[in-house]
Amino acid sequence: MRNVLVLSLLVPMLVLAGASLTPVKVVADDGVQKGQPAAQVVTKEGPGFVSLVGTVDTIGGTTYDWQANGPAYRFVVNSVDAGLHALWMFSADQSGSFPDRNMRYNFYDYGAGSWNWIDPDFMQSGVNAYTARCGFGNLSADPVSGVAYVSSHGGSPIKVTAARDMAPGAGIFEYCAGPDAYLWGYIAAGHTSKFQCHMIDDASRDMVYYSGVDPWCTWSTPMAVAAPQPDPEFPDQNIACSNVSDKVCLTWVASGTDPEPGFYRISEDGGLTWGAPTDLPWPPAYSADTAPSFYITSLFPFYDANDRLHIVTDLCPVVGGTGYVIPAQIWHWCPDNTPNWSHIATASCAPENLGAPVGNNALYACRPSIGQDAAGNLYVAWEQFDSSNVEPGPPDRLRADIFVAGSRDNGQTWGQPVKITQAGTTSCRYPSMVDLAYNDGTEDKLAVLYMIDQIAGSFVQQENVASNNPIVCHWIPTSAIGIAEPGVKRPVRYEVHATPNPFGSRTVISYALPRAGNVSVMVYDEAGRPVRALEQGQREPGQYSVAWDGRSDSGEPVAAGVYFYKLSTGGASLSGKLTVVR
Repeated sequence: MRNVLVLSLLVPMLVLAGASLTPVKVVADDGVQKGQPAAQVVTKEGPGFVSLVGTVDTIGGTTYDWQANGPAYRFVVNSVDAGLHALWMFSADQSGSFPDRNMRYNFYDYGAGSWNWIDPDFMQSGVNAYTARCGFGNLSADPVSGVAYVSSHGGSPIKVTAARDMAPGAGIFEYCAGPDAYLWGYIAAGHTSKFQCHMIDDASRDMVYYSGVDPWCTWSTPMAVAAPQPDPEFPDQNIACSNVSDKVCLTWVASGTDPEPGFYRISEDGGLTWGAPTDLPWPPAYSADTAPSFYITSLFPFYDANDRLHIVTDLCPVVGGTGYVIPAQIWHWCPDNTPNWSHIATASCAPENLGAPVGNNALYACRPSIGQDAAGNLYVAWEQFDSSNVEPGPPDRLRADIFVAGSRDNGQTWGQPVKITQAGTTSCRYPSMVDLAYNDGTEDKLAVLYMIDQIAGSFVQQENVASNNPIVCHWIPTSAIGIAEPGVKRPVRYEVHATPNPFGSRTVISYALPRAGNVSVMVYDEAGRPVRALEQGQREPGQYSVAWDGRSDSGEPVAAGVYFYKLSTGGASLSGKLTVVR
């Protein structure tokens, strides 16, 4: 599937659509199409869609309607004590050459209750993270200081450059240029503030590398990631760092065979040493002569607050060596679950009802991303096309909506997907789920960032004309996302443990309740004196977790040493030892 993607599926019986549904999968040298004709710019009044759940803030805009070549990337991050970071690829250019392309940043200040850079003209909202033309980066945030990290590539010779904000939400960035001849660099910040980068070399444009930056602006020698597994052959790599340990996970899909395999590689020590590249096993999807395949829009890794690895992915079916866009499926993988794979959603339609192509580099449902709330419930967002909602052409293209699903049992079972948008005359694309839900004082809210494409079909990839496209942050109460009850396994015994231990700045205390009861989770010093009350109240049976940031009830950091955590209920009292290192 490296060169051509058939964009009409038929169910596995293989009733093929016409050749007009087979556009080539393409990416130019740096993601920009050269020599495009001057385009008609279309600006519509209002967003052109309906929010079915929650509320929507318009925080920016762009004519650059190609926000990712491959999978979803982290574009929205919650720094709990400061605010919400948001990022997108910006341009206001209308000709197709995009000389002003940049990574654009905005910040929701929790203290002020507002976004820092909002203009009546949404195309003017936000601030550029870089001073020169760049693009194709992503967002992370230092879990210690709360400042934003941004990546991009650009320049001549081309290179990946990291940007670091001077303070949370300041919008004043300092820069750290990486080694020459690397591009498509995607980043994550480790729990000790170490910056990690996953990028592709400029010579072959298909080999993936890793580099760490520790201390700031000291890049390690790029390490080839894939061998002896095949390289991506396409910029579909992704990266995740744990916020509670030194774990780093790299993922990629080897594009070029059918089906396309997926791989991951893990470091337990912040990128100093690495385990072997490992095949991601195939999910138990489809059947008979239909094989599951990962795709260039697959594989989004995430470490939760309990230091567990999750990977969400889309799948497409392969029949007789040919891949199709329907039925597309969304799946979740966690090595701590039994079984490891769980099914989230299937999106399809009768082949004769597929009213138009989905467009380049997409499946009927694709680009999932994952986050969680303070209780440890998981949430996944993805884009999904509507077979009957067609942007009239030529060329015709389907419009997309955003869907969200939730799980309260570490991804073993998932609630019914919730459609959060009604696209109408626009197309909602490139969603990014926040890493951690925000509590506004009354309830937990998810933040999903996405683009409202006013004209479906990418202007960047010459599929359609230019338009000024709002970038929005969609706030969704977690209570609005149904979470499956059937199949949830009730714990059989009381349990409590802390990870990581020893710890420096943050640990997570997880506990299991086989029956309902009044619960208390406390931290004591070596002398048995109370230090911090972490949890108090009635709880139903289930798995729970609560974080401790190494502070006392008064808010002061505790001294290094030995402490004890204790779970107390009407039916049990369990405790464990904690070591704080400074």
